[in-house]
Amino acid sequence: MKSFFISFEGPDGAGKSTVVAQVVRELAPRLKTQYLVTREPGGSEIAEKIRQMILDPANSKMAAKTEALLYAASRSQHMAEVILPALAAGKMVFSDRFVDSSLAYQGVGRDLGIAQVKQINDFATSGVEPDLTLFLDVKPEVGLARINRLRPHAEDRLEQEKLTFHKKVYQGYQEICQANPQRIKIVDASRNFTQVVADCIKIIENSLPIDFIKD
Repeated sequence: MKSFFISFEGPDGAGKSTVVAQVVRELAPRLKTQYLVTREPGGSEIAEKIRQMILDPANSKMAAKTEALLYAASRSQHMAEVILPALAAGKMVFSDRFVDSSLAYQGVGRDLGIAQVKQINDFATSGVEPDLTLFLDVKPEVGLARINRLRPHAEDRLEQEKLTFHKKVYQGYQEICQANPQRIKIVDASRNFTQVVADCIKIIENSLPIDFIKD
């Protein structure tokens, strides 16, 4: 049974969660297949508990390798419980973040190396990759300003990192996008929300197999 896996990526403040929700809301009536919306880190009971540990600002002493391994552990559980069963059942899967986040945040942001972080995530996912990734492109300064405006004093541990860290993460995403032009499509997320959603839907419609969407 044919399935399709879409991930949404972007720096903090890119608006991924809001965009995913609206994209699915608008696409759902036209889909011929069942679908699942999930997120990372998290997406299942055990994975959500690991998420809490990773993002808790109180865990300021967490080592970079520990952080990378926890993300991979959360992803492994998420794959086993949620994503792989959905794909096996022929569903469309929409995920707010996936492996590319670890490559950018831990591989580049934490200086662990993209290849090294990819290796542990290939083990966690058995090499499964999204069929399509939408990168919501927004400069770190803009994204962090959005967070401060919408959620003042409520940042998680990674959002609280200095601008220099977020700039490195953004550069990591640029490298990943350049290395995967067939899979990753870039959407300018600095524009009006309606325009961003419309662009995402157009890219998805042009990427989906013909038997997935109604005329």
